[in-house]
Amino acid sequence: MPIRKSVELDSQESWRVFRIMAEFVEGFEVMANAGTGISLFGSARTRPADPFYSAAEKTAGLLAKAGFTIITGGGPGIMEAANKGAYEMIKKTPGKSTAQSVGLNITLPQEQEANRYQTISLDFHYFYARKVMFVKYSSAFICFPGGFGTMDEFFETLTLIQTLKIQAFPVVLYGKKFWSGLVEWLKTLSPHFVDVEDTDIFRIVDTPEECVKVIKSGLKQFWWKPLDEGLAKAAMTNGDASKNPLAGSKAGDTGEGTRYGKRAKRSEKTYVDSPKKPQQ
Repeated sequence: MPIRKSVELDSQESWRVFRIMAEFVEGFEVMANAGTGISLFGSARTRPADPFYSAAEKTAGLLAKAGFTIITGGGPGIMEAANKGAYEMIKKTPGKSTAQSVGLNITLPQEQEANRYQTISLDFHYFYARKVMFVKYSSAFICFPGGFGTMDEFFETLTLIQTLKIQAFPVVLYGKKFWSGLVEWLKTLSPHFVDVEDTDIFRIVDTPEECVKVIKSGLKQFWWKPLDEGLAKAAMTNGDASKNPLAGSKAGDTGEGTRYGKRAKRSEKTYVDSPKKPQQ
């Protein structure tokens, strides 16, 4: 494989920006009326006979019944199960449910096959544009067992919450046996790399009913907040800009679903100590 070389900026390279922009524009326009979303992540390799497939299907169905829109990556496995659960619940209550079954499909070299249970379907070439849609239009996140993709989505969500780039939305891990090893490892990172309270950002459940209950309660009152009281108030406002002390300032909410922050100042020191994290 050839070594990647630096790319000279030419007219073709500049036009690529418009292709990226087009994905954001289409995503924003289509998702604007999708309703209150819950992103559900998990392995594309999970088969219909797997208990986690059934659990994802039931979880999504219960959430759709409660009026939540289910957002997945649109592929097979857990994504298919979640879209199926939402789709079939919507069909049972035609004209009554505000829920949608959304698939944010990605084009891959091995050609991902989109599942058939989507009421809203979008196709993305860029992973990062797709991730913005997950974050901007979701009020909670559920991670079923999965591989690199699921871990990526889980840790990116944790990072956005921990750094206050988004609100402290509920994050739920489904399957205690699957996730317990990772959680125990995360605890070994404290206090040098991860603060103890940051493991409160997520909860672990083992049944669809428990998952739905935890999400509903977590949306009424977020279970994690910063230690700093001023920032805590901003993190706990459930998106109400009128109650958010950061809104309207340089640290306020942005249109793409994240918050502004303060510009980093370049230090004159030879060695810069790591400051206290944003929520302390």
